[in-house]
Amino acid sequence: MPKGIPNKRYTPEFKQLVVETMRKEHISVREAMRRFEINNHGIIERWERIYLEEGPEGLAIERRGRKNSSQSAKSSKTVEEDLIAENQRLRAENEYLKNLQALVLEEERRRHRKRR
Repeated sequence: MPKGIPNKRYTPEFKQLVVETMRKEHISVREAMRRFEINNHGIIERWERIYLEEGPEGLAIERRGRKNSSQSAKSSKTVEEDLIAENQRLRAENEYLKNLQALVLEEERRRHRKRR
């Protein structure tokens, strides 16, 4: 099977230029495709969505390929640490409530003995 032409890479500056030109001059995606010689309207629509959601800085983020597993490992560690801390807090709260319940029961027994 013959290898195809590799995907063209666009610079963040070019992406920003395309999106800002569309917005300033109120041109359509099709017109931007013609003017900037881009043959896929989905690319421009994706750039526009990223620009609106994340700003121009979002266009500089590389979104190809697999996600970086080290980032997910770091985030899973923080999630695990948070869960451990919450578990410890809940255990302490449970122990406190048990002690409080024991004190309340003891106080009720004392009151009941005094009445007799």
